[in-house]
Amino acid sequence: MTTIVTHALVAATIVRTLPAHWRSRSLYLLAMSGSMAPDLDTLGFRFGVAYGSDFGHRGATHSIVFAITLGLLLALWQRQRHGPPLLRWWTILTLTTVTHLLLDAVTDGGLGVAALWPFSSTRFFFPVHPVMVSPIGAHFFSHRGVATLWSELAWVGLPCAIIWLALTLWPRRKYR
Repeated sequence: MTTIVTHALVAATIVRTLPAHWRSRSLYLLAMSGSMAPDLDTLGFRFGVAYGSDFGHRGATHSIVFAITLGLLLALWQRQRHGPPLLRWWTILTLTTVTHLLLDAVTDGGLGVAALWPFSSTRFFFPVHPVMVSPIGAHFFSHRGVATLWSELAWVGLPCAIIWLALTLWPRRKYR
């Protein structure tokens, strides 16, 4: 998995690319929360859930069905705070949640992501996986954890920073 900070950064970057009148603090927070939520499955380790089970790490919570469902729940919350349009919020929040499984599928470790669960328990990786997999738990505070952060910075952080910089330096023109 990539670190939750990286997942949040990608979600925030996606929100930043949206028109200014669509963005709000709550949309940023919900998008970032949704992008980190799939890793709540690591709590299963404490309860004896095996890594490779459907409900283990990178299982059901790393699926498109989970992203669509969580995206809808978060969109309903966003709509309650900011009103319509529900479809817009649902699309944005589903997309930012899906980025989690996409990022995990480009890491160099683990069993892959169960993107098609519940229709298939098969775990997938992309053909290339340049991002180092993050150690889980206390192992994160190790040489491997530092190397992972450098890997994420190069492959994810830098492109996000370039997008933010470009959007700041070259703001969009307002068209009516």
